[in-house]
Amino acid sequence: MEILKFIRQLQGKTDFVVHGTCTPEFEPLIQVLRQTIPPETKGGVALCVYFRGKKVVDLWMGLQQGATHWKEDTLSLSYSTGKGVLATLVHILVSKGVLEYDRPVCEYWPEFVGSGKEKITLRHILSHSSGLHDIRHVIQSAGVMLDWNAMLKAYEQAIPRFEPEAENAYQALSYGWLIGGVIEKVMKEPLAVTLQRELVHPLGLDGEAYFGVPESALGRVARPYRQPPPISVRPLSDPKPRPSQAAYPLTTIQKIIKIMGQDPLESRDALNPYRMSKFDFFSTESLQACIPAVNGVFTARALAKIYAMLASGGEFGGKRYITAPVYRELSKIQNRRRDRVMPIPMHWRLGYHRIITMGKRAPNGFGHMGYNGSGAWCDPTRHLSFAFVTSFSMESMAGDPRIWWLSQRTLQVVDNLIRGQ
Repeated sequence: MEILKFIRQLQGKTDFVVHGTCTPEFEPLIQVLRQTIPPETKGGVALCVYFRGKKVVDLWMGLQQGATHWKEDTLSLSYSTGKGVLATLVHILVSKGVLEYDRPVCEYWPEFVGSGKEKITLRHILSHSSGLHDIRHVIQSAGVMLDWNAMLKAYEQAIPRFEPEAENAYQALSYGWLIGGVIEKVMKEPLAVTLQRELVHPLGLDGEAYFGVPESALGRVARPYRQPPPISVRPLSDPKPRPSQAAYPLTTIQKIIKIMGQDPLESRDALNPYRMSKFDFFSTESLQACIPAVNGVFTARALAKIYAMLASGGEFGGKRYITAPVYRELSKIQNRRRDRVMPIPMHWRLGYHRIITMGKRAPNGFGHMGYNGSGAWCDPTRHLSFAFVTSFSMESMAGDPRIWWLSQRTLQVVDNLIRGQ
C-alpha cells in the first residue's frame, strides 16, 4: 500500500523542467521523468537510454545541491549500481586472458588462502555464492571501510558461512573488496587505475565514472538534501572483529524479512557493520575512498553506454570489449535459489541480477540497482540499455518504484517501436 501511495504522489508532480535531448519516439519518458521527484522533496535525477546502439534519451532535471541545478556532467553516488560496472571490468579482463572464472581466488591472491576459502572462485563471488557476505563480524566499525588495505586484510582472514555454491547470500558490501582485491593483485596497480584504462577511457567515459572521486571532480557530485551525520570513526589498522555483539531490537524491515521466512540477522550482518549509522557515504573522505560495492560515482550517460556495449554482446562502436564465449557465460543465470540476504529472487548472473519492472518482462535482460534508487540494465533481445541516477534516497534493498516505473515505460515504448506502432 505504501508503494501505491508513493506512485500516486509521483503521478501528481509535473512542475519540473527537464533538460537534455530525446528522440520523438521516446518523448513519453519525459513526462514520467518529471514525476520522479516526490512532492516537497528537493533533488535531481538523470536518465539515459540507448536503443539499437544509438543514444535516444539523455535527460536531467532538478537540483544537484543547494541552488545549483543538475547539469549534464553531474555525477551521482550510485551505491550498488557500481557492482555491475565492477563486474563488467572483470569480464573485460577475462576476455583478455588475465582472469578465469573458475580458478581459485587464492591462486591470484595468496594471502586469501585459509579459513575454508581455498575453493572459492571468481564465479562464486560474482554470483554471490561464496559465503563471504558478512561484514559485521569481520571489522570493528564502519570507519574501517575507508582503509582499502585494512579491508583486504580483513577478508584474507574472514571465514565463509557456507561452502561455495551451497547457498546464495548477497555480498552487499564485501563484494567490492573481494572482486577489487583480485583485480588489484593480478594487475599490480590500484583498482581505479585499471578501471580507467580498461573500461572508462576505451569507451570514452573520462570524467564520468569513478571508484574514488578525484579532487577535481568533487564539485560535480550531487549531494542528498539531508543533514549528513559526521564521521566519528576513523580507519583502523587492526580489522579484527569485536569479541561479542550487543543485542539490538529488529527494525520494521527486519521484521518483514522474518515474516517472509528469512533470517533478518543475515541481512544485518551483510549490510550493517558496527557504527554504520555514523558513517556518511557523501562526505569528501568517503567519496574519495575506494569502496567499490557501494560508492561508485557515475553519470547516467556513462552507465547507459556501458550497458549499451553489453546489450550488443560485448561490442560497441566497432570495437569488441568482451569475447563471445565470455559474454555467453556472464549473461547466463547461475542459479535461481532464494537468497539469504535479499528479500526477492535475484536470478544472479555473473555480477548482475534480473530486471525489475512493474509488469513488463525482460527474461534475457540483466543489470544492477542501487540502494538510493539508481540503477542500470540492458536487454540484449531488445538491443536496449537504460540508466537512472538520483540525488535522493529511497533506501530500499528491493529497489525503488521510480526506477521500476521508468523501466516499465521504457520497455513499453521500445516494444511499440518494434511492433511498428
